[in-house]
Amino acid sequence: MRLQAGRSSLTAPIQPVTAQIPAIGNAIPSSPLCRPEANTQAQGESAVTAGDHSITETHTHMTTLPPCPQCGSEYTYPDGTLLICPECAHEWNAEEPADSHGDSLRVLDAYGNPLSDGDSISVIKDLKVKGSSSVVKVGTKVKNIRLVEGDHNIDCRIEGIGAMKLKSEFVKKS
Repeated sequence: MRLQAGRSSLTAPIQPVTAQIPAIGNAIPSSPLCRPEANTQAQGESAVTAGDHSITETHTHMTTLPPCPQCGSEYTYPDGTLLICPECAHEWNAEEPADSHGDSLRVLDAYGNPLSDGDSISVIKDLKVKGSSSVVKVGTKVKNIRLVEGDHNIDCRIEGIGAMKLKSEFVKKS
């Protein structure tokens, strides 16, 4: 090593490094010298060439997991007995049959009659509107309701008041 005005320089030439990769058992060497060849073997086998060595390995294919029932993502993964979607964070049990929540939403009025989207209802009790001094009076008719999930499971528009959500326990089917 020579020193020149505060700098150090190497005088030894740099030699390129070459490596011989031996084939050991059924292991495929993880080296940039390995290149997968065209898959001409039977399904489930692959060939890798490393230098002068050729290796054939049999793979066990992973079982395909079902897509997420909520967002349809194909990137689901198992966690114990649950399947998890990394995109929407939905968790479900793979053993239970998937049900469609859009059609299976069951809402009953105050008298036990089933309600469905598009029904007409009547209010059976005076209801104070939060944040306003107005009141929805008994007998107020509401047309074309929409059922939603949650505590207030009826979404509707009431004349004179506007869009609001109602609890099904305060209405009856007309």
